[in-house]
Amino acid sequence: MFRSLAVPNYRLWFTGALVSNVGTWMQRTAQDWIVLTELTDHDAAAVVIVMALQFGPMLVLSPYAGVLADRYDKRKLLMVTQAVMGLLGLALGLLVLTGVAHLWHVYGFALLLGIVAALDAPARQAFVSEIVSDSNLANAVALNSASFSAARMVGPAVAGVLIALIGTGWVFLLNAVSFLAVLASLHRMRVDALRPAPPAARGRGRLREGMRYVAGRGDIVIILVIVFLVGTFGYNFPIFTSTMATVEFSAGAEAFGLLSSFLALGSVAGALVSARRERPRMRSVFLGAALFGITVLLAAVAPSYWFFAAALTLVGVVSQTLMTAANSTVQLTTEPAMRGRVMALYMAIFVGGTPLGAPVVGWVANAFGPRWAMGVGAGSGLLAALLAVFWLVRYQHLRVRVRRDARPRLVVTHDGAAGSGGTVSG
Repeated sequence: MFRSLAVPNYRLWFTGALVSNVGTWMQRTAQDWIVLTELTDHDAAAVVIVMALQFGPMLVLSPYAGVLADRYDKRKLLMVTQAVMGLLGLALGLLVLTGVAHLWHVYGFALLLGIVAALDAPARQAFVSEIVSDSNLANAVALNSASFSAARMVGPAVAGVLIALIGTGWVFLLNAVSFLAVLASLHRMRVDALRPAPPAARGRGRLREGMRYVAGRGDIVIILVIVFLVGTFGYNFPIFTSTMATVEFSAGAEAFGLLSSFLALGSVAGALVSARRERPRMRSVFLGAALFGITVLLAAVAPSYWFFAAALTLVGVVSQTLMTAANSTVQLTTEPAMRGRVMALYMAIFVGGTPLGAPVVGWVANAFGPRWAMGVGAGSGLLAALLAVFWLVRYQHLRVRVRRDARPRLVVTHDGAAGSGGTVSG
């Protein structure tokens, strides 16, 4: 489960990223809370605007950032982006502490952070393949997810307590300090032990080259469709947890932060289960989409706060298994020289879809209530699963065969895409 930690460079990366991720989740919680309770009167639309500004640049800039990631030294690129994000957290914290922060300030910093994060994400995703061998890549991706989810479990809970004790401004400053950990890990890495991919050739057409590569890979396309639907309409957890906590259960800051921790607890479990697998499987992606819809629907009808928290844990397990399998499958089946651009497109679709789906989910939450908003998220998972079944039947010739022992068996009778042939389930 933890075999990638045997690689010294990966241990450095994992440790630094864990500390930084805790700070990032503390800031996200504080940001949602200050917008929802201090700068507005529980306006879910304002939270939606912040999310759109923070994640919107990913949709526009990630493809170009992927070209940069394939062309330049990923380690040096990450040192620049991580330093800038730390400075942004420092500046916002000082504004809040001095009492001059307004809603438009939060909007502006969310946009700036989104721009830098869009440049950071493709390099960060593809950099893992330069730290570990291909045989450990799926494990490293899963452990990265576990680190991120563990931070999501700890960060919001700590942020909720700190907001109540010392205020949101100090939370932003602590996040700025946390970026020193990842910068130190990048600086201390043994450069001669890295496995850099061949740099992409200079010149025009590099972005189109990446698009053509993805368009010719039917297995990657269906994964991107699933990631788009679930990421756009289902991964609006700040809206789900904040509105359910304040509107349905009348909870305070501590209880609000605790909900994110329950979600993260399930995510850690899902990531660690994924880390045990030697290689990801397409069926994990397809089944994960269906289970995501079911578990979110269960959370939407939760009759009490603690029932909702328990359901969120299941959502965390399923959502992390789904996205870890999707990320690992795309990375392992992509040519190294194209990995930055392909992962940029992956991140653009996953994160960049939030500005498209968050306004819809936020409007539903305001107009019909947070339970109906979660129903939209559940529907995205179920629709993604149906499209996956259609793709298997139409393009992979999926058929149901009944064996002599009367057990039905789903089989793919023709391998039409890399990594997706053979038995789908038994």
